[in-house]
Amino acid sequence: MAGIPFFGAFLAGRRRRHRAEAVVARLFTEPREADVLWLADAAAEGDVDHARWELRYARRALGLISAQRDALDDRTASDVATALASAFATDPHVSPERRALAERQFNDRVTTYREALQSRGGTIGPTDKLGRMLLAFASDSARTAGSPLSRAIELMSAYLAEAGDALRDVYGSAPQLPADVRPSEARLGDRAAL
Repeated sequence: MAGIPFFGAFLAGRRRRHRAEAVVARLFTEPREADVLWLADAAAEGDVDHARWELRYARRALGLISAQRDALDDRTASDVATALASAFATDPHVSPERRALAERQFNDRVTTYREALQSRGGTIGPTDKLGRMLLAFASDSARTAGSPLSRAIELMSAYLAEAGDALRDVYGSAPQLPADVRPSEARLGDRAAL
């Protein structure tokens, strides 16, 4: 009987891993070609490959950030990060000798996009900052204002929403509590009744 709790923990870990892999599979969806061509023209001086990578990084980074800030379970962000690392290690779009560079670039985007979402105050909102950061990463000239900005904001907002949808689709949504019940008062046994 001593092996049964271990087996239960093994199965729970495997379920968590499969869920994280399902989220990451959605984060590894290729960007739409129209978005790639737009970003290449708007900021990357026609470099389609660079634009495609910036959009890949953006979707994946916002997915990880969403898991870190919106997940129902504290382990979800760690599970998604592990699944992302595993997916990067086998990404057919990255040659083995460039994997370390791709991981560093991705981590730079995660840090920058997280800071953009966390910053408060000022006249520029978080999604505006995300759009500006996308354009800055895609451009050597750091041209982040003007007509491309509104589309960049729209695109980054869509990626952030998609990441949240992926989490909810795979992990579920937080239960809705009645207005007169504080979250700290909801007990595990009471949740089924809600």
